[in-house]
Amino acid sequence: MISFLLYLVGGIALLLVLLALFSRRTARRIEAFMPPAGRFLEVDGVRLHVRDEGQGPALVMIHGLGGQMAHFNYGAVAELSQRYRVVTIDRPGSGYSTRPDGVPADLSTQARAIAALIRKLGLERPTVVGHSLGGATALTLALEHPQQVGALALVAPLSHAPEGVPPAFRALNIQNAPLRRLFAATLAVPLSILASKGVLAQVFGPEAVPRDFPTRGGGLLSLRPQQFLASSADLLALAGHMPQLEQRYRELRLPVHILFGRDDRILDWRANGQALADKVPGARLELVEGGHMLPVTQPDIMARFIDEAAATRLALAG
Repeated sequence: MISFLLYLVGGIALLLVLLALFSRRTARRIEAFMPPAGRFLEVDGVRLHVRDEGQGPALVMIHGLGGQMAHFNYGAVAELSQRYRVVTIDRPGSGYSTRPDGVPADLSTQARAIAALIRKLGLERPTVVGHSLGGATALTLALEHPQQVGALALVAPLSHAPEGVPPAFRALNIQNAPLRRLFAATLAVPLSILASKGVLAQVFGPEAVPRDFPTRGGGLLSLRPQQFLASSADLLALAGHMPQLEQRYRELRLPVHILFGRDDRILDWRANGQALADKVPGARLELVEGGHMLPVTQPDIMARFIDEAAATRLALAG
């Protein structure tokens, strides 16, 4: 019996080592195939991966949970950069941005870093675009650093604490830190690969997943242990932040435009779009046919929506 247990433990240990090696090799291959598309700037204790292109009034674009700047670069930025200065960001810990150990994952800390970036780049009260969790980040930025934001263009934003974790993100909800690190190093990558088709169907549904999303949309970058850890930390930090954020929406005194897909399977438009519009004076909610990934599936509609938000901001400034 003792020999059997020793063999079993040894077999499990060997399997974990092999999974860790596979995960590291996969991450290295993805990064070699999809290198950083922008430059790096040190702000407020983190190293942000930033892409800055075009000329004109400034837009700052913040992606959602588990994503990175390529969600915007998939289609909308090419058009918007013809008439705006477009700054896309990998949020701290996501994409190629780093978040050192000890730096919290809460949205206030992330918003502070983005506010520091806005100052560093010399942007004058830009229109801030936030998708999904990036919407919650943008709302935090506007409330805690109002002098850095001219208007909000929120695309399928998380604005209220969810009743539960959407099925697509439940694997991230590992409360125990050592177990979370072990899972990230060994099982997260292979299980994500196996589950990717189903997860993407939930995130994009009812719209189809573009065939080139893994490359052009940056989807492959999510299949890395460090991205799993960052996304998990982002998710776990929400419970301590969202209730306080919700209580402050009536303080917002800037243009707030909200775009939602009627059939969003990740965030319900009533609980996050209408509920936000009801609390923010003068907020404008627009509903379109579609799901959660509007920056990828409907970049033309999103670009037009951002145009309208930016025009409102410029009209007030003038």
